Amino acid sequence: MTIQMHVETSSRSRLKAGALAGLIAGGAFMMMEMVLVALSGASFWGPPRMIAAIVMGEGVLPPPATFDLMVLMAAMAVHFMPSIVIGVAFALIASRFGWLMAVIVGAAVGLGLYVVNFYGMTSVFPWFAMARNTISIVSHIAFGLMLGLSYKALAK
Repeated sequence: MTIQMHVETSSRSRLKAGALAGLIAGGAFMMMEMVLVALSGASFWGPPRMIAAIVMGEGVLPPPATFDLMVLMAAMAVHFMPSIVIGVAFALIASRFGWLMAVIVGAAVGLGLYVVNFYGMTSVFPWFAMARNTISIVSHIAFGLMLGLSYKALAK
């Protein structure tokens, strides 16, 4: 009985750590993407508008790429839900890994997400094709790196 309770608690802790790691990685990704896009000369608010367009429609795409609270809230909801799911799924496999392997696998997950998002999802969301660039690749890999690091730090 005690062993079973410990296993259930341990599994629950790992899944909770995965969900939190997904939130942390998702937040880091969003900020990195927005800052890098702004540094490239485009609007800071462009990435959230591209994400929000998934549920709000293409009408929210830039121009103008200005701040809009409803667009930002929609983008956060659309972005953070999959980040949590990915974090939980990552926890199921990464619990067996050491730090280095978790970070390497996390980076691979990030790169895989880039491919799925910007090559697979463009049939449904064609505006994703315009974001096939170095910024998106780097941001997705950084998401994975942060996912691995956050998970290992939280799963202790």
